Amino acid sequence: MNPISEFDFEQTLTGKRILVTGHTGFTGSWACLWLNQIGAKVAGFSLPPDQTPALYDEMGIGDSVESILADVRDYDAVKAAFDQFQPDAVLHLAAQPLVRRSYREPVSTFAVNAMGTANVLEAARLTPSTRAAVCITTDKVYKNNEWVWPYRENDPLGGKDPYSASKAAAEMVIDSYRASFGESDGTGLAIATARGGNIIGGGDWSEDRLVPDFVRAVVQQSTLTLRYPDATRPWQHVLALVQGYLMLLAGLVNQPAKFARSWNLGPQDPRSFSVREVLEELSSNWERPNLEYMQAPLPEAGALALDSSLARNQLGWTPPWDTRRVVTETANWYRDYYRAPAEAMNISLKQLQAWRSDLAAVER
Repeated sequence: MNPISEFDFEQTLTGKRILVTGHTGFTGSWACLWLNQIGAKVAGFSLPPDQTPALYDEMGIGDSVESILADVRDYDAVKAAFDQFQPDAVLHLAAQPLVRRSYREPVSTFAVNAMGTANVLEAARLTPSTRAAVCITTDKVYKNNEWVWPYRENDPLGGKDPYSASKAAAEMVIDSYRASFGESDGTGLAIATARGGNIIGGGDWSEDRLVPDFVRAVVQQSTLTLRYPDATRPWQHVLALVQGYLMLLAGLVNQPAKFARSWNLGPQDPRSFSVREVLEELSSNWERPNLEYMQAPLPEAGALALDSSLARNQLGWTPPWDTRRVVTETANWYRDYYRAPAEAMNISLKQLQAWRSDLAAVER
């Protein structure tokens, strides 16, 4: 049992009908795996995976959830999914999550991240069974002053690149729905947002991300191009964020007025790690690729950290692994996968079980 929030988040979600948008993605696949393990009834709404390999396919997630393959920009399709599944709660992960793609496709990025969120919340508020929604944004919603102090939930939002701006716009959509249609006196939709940092972990093959680029360089024996080797990022295991998302879902179910707000979910490790340091740690646990450095890369934030004291103190969110363990387990996942790709589900279950066991030890 969690000592802060005074409820067992896994037990709270057991038997609940949870709709996961973006379930075919990296984080969505891990979220479905965890929800399935605790006995939730899961449906997914997402476009098909846009890459090969994809964790969704490698783990066979489609065999264990009710899967609806459609576009979050299509309101009629979103509403039809809610009507069909009648969820108790929704975990809204569907997004265009890549900074560099947002420069190439800014209009699509705004449509998916801002209007897609509006579509999900509109369908949720019109579905009587749906009482809770956790919407995932990013640490990049904050106006980045490139300072050393961590950002708090009440700091100004902003965003220069289309991705960051689209997620800040999504936060404004969420705030509007929370104020206009949100939970009040036990009625209405309880909405929380979760702002996390850079997620790493086994099964991410996205473009323009350090760990997937590292993996491709190792597997293909090619050269890894680094953009900002000395930039610090809030490196987190995907399970740390999924844990926080599920805790927020359970919190909204149990105590909606307390948890219907924005939450930072940043690393617990007090030390920041640079891109270069993470690369060194990955290499020491698997293999070292050849390196080169990009000339004149597109602008990205150089330093960004979150103050997650609210989540620690009010939610009781305590991820059990530090950054070195996170990087080690990530390298181990890919190493074991490429030795036996058919074992992707077992490899993932083993890591999830280790996380849950270590989490239980922390909470005792």
